[in-house]
Amino acid sequence: MTQPRLGLPNPGDGLGLREEHFPHLMSTPPENWGVDWFEAITENLLDNHGWGMRVFEHVAAHRPVVFHGVSLSIGSTAPLDLAYLGKLRDLAERFRPLWISDHLCWTGVQGVNSHDLLPLPLTEAALAHVADRVRAVQDFLGRPLIVENPSTYLEFRASQMPEAEFLARLCERTGCGLLLDVNNVHVSSFNHALDPLEYLDAIPAEHVVQVHLAGPSDHGTHLIDTHDAPVPDAVWPLYAHVWQRCGPVATMVEWDANIPAFDVVAAELAKARRVREGLPLAA
Repeated sequence: MTQPRLGLPNPGDGLGLREEHFPHLMSTPPENWGVDWFEAITENLLDNHGWGMRVFEHVAAHRPVVFHGVSLSIGSTAPLDLAYLGKLRDLAERFRPLWISDHLCWTGVQGVNSHDLLPLPLTEAALAHVADRVRAVQDFLGRPLIVENPSTYLEFRASQMPEAEFLARLCERTGCGLLLDVNNVHVSSFNHALDPLEYLDAIPAEHVVQVHLAGPSDHGTHLIDTHDAPVPDAVWPLYAHVWQRCGPVATMVEWDANIPAFDVVAAELAKARRVREGLPLAA
């Protein structure tokens, strides 16, 4: 592990823990996994007393782990779900993840869950609202929250600032960390005809705790963040730029649909190491 930022260590290169890979992880000696750490979807662990928890316990006994949530709904106007946060705090006490992350979004209101990561209007009022909620979550959990930039497919006319500025100011106000999803920067920049390098240069490097890499679906006029393919060629130079700006930072490949064998996903992760070393992607 390299120099910590925000008091959080850099565990190296990781993968998402996915059900399709459970047999491999349970049958392969941990020293042969070839992965430094794992990210688990928080909602897959809460109230889980079955096989998935058994596998997670095995993985957590041999590698650092982080929790990555999809339902905190930090941007919603609905009250924070204290029952959810209580379960999350108990789970964190049990497994001691390196950090807990979720998305800059809202997922529902008045008890209705959209099961999607919905965008926010990037306004001064929204920033104040989200900052208050981030501080409340951090106080409740007793640890910094790591916030991820989402992929977006529309922009609000009411927005008053770019997303990168919103995130930078959120970090300044709350001390939260950033999960910089480079694929999401690529997707959103393509969809809205923005410059991804301008976005990356506006992000406060000292707050970037983790990087996500993934493969979207190309629909010609727009990209959709499906996590069902290899990392596209256009994302790797952006990742190299992030590494140059931020220095060593925990890096992870997400692959959530059409999931191939564990070794295939691990090979995609190995490309990140080659990019950092200035080597061609093909070995």
